[in-house]
Amino acid sequence: MTEIFRYDQALLDRFPTIVGGFVLAAGVDNGSTSATLQETYTAEQAAVVARLGATPLSQVPALAAWRAAFRRFGVDPTQYRSAAEALLRRLTKTGAIPTINTLVDLGNLVSIRYALPISVIDLRAIPQGIIARLAQGDERFTNLGESVPEHPAPGEAIFSTPDQLVIARRWCWRQSAESAARDDTTAVLVTIEGHHAAAQADVAAAIQDLTALLPLTARATVQQAILDAARPATPF
Repeated sequence: MTEIFRYDQALLDRFPTIVGGFVLAAGVDNGSTSATLQETYTAEQAAVVARLGATPLSQVPALAAWRAAFRRFGVDPTQYRSAAEALLRRLTKTGAIPTINTLVDLGNLVSIRYALPISVIDLRAIPQGIIARLAQGDERFTNLGESVPEHPAPGEAIFSTPDQLVIARRWCWRQSAESAARDDTTAVLVTIEGHHAAAQADVAAAIQDLTALLPLTARATVQQAILDAARPATPF
């Protein structure tokens, strides 16, 4: 497969500061989270809570930039929060994020560390790859836990396959039921994105952290890339 992910030019014209990190991993094991990973995840949650202190999430640069992006494609970011802000909001309110499975926990660990939205996409859902683009409104999306498809609003930023299957709505608000990592998932595309001034450095660091953690799942083989307006498509 070539160009497993690319940014559509119309999206880049509207959001020229986007930086996307991509990790393609095969040979992963998505069983229950190991004790080693759980310990690391729990420690990270405590560290993030201590680091944030009383800082409002709206003042975290990475989250503020995502709020601004949501507004630019017509979404109220206090009604629909980016995945990273939703995670951190839950963490700061309850003090903990429950474990789900190995791959989701890995993604969430790195997401809260850098306040960046991360999606873990089962490769079986995207045999033709993903295009990040503005919706026409006739695409189909099935929410997690639902069976009846819905349609994105025209102009909404989405991840879509070439055959109009929406992998993520409102850019990084929620993944589709079809793309979520399951117990038998062995190959994934992980996306890590930011719009803020330090996005290049933060995305690069997040990729390195994720790549270092992936071997905890099995003998994973990994490819990685960083995209922006000058380099809009993955080399794999």
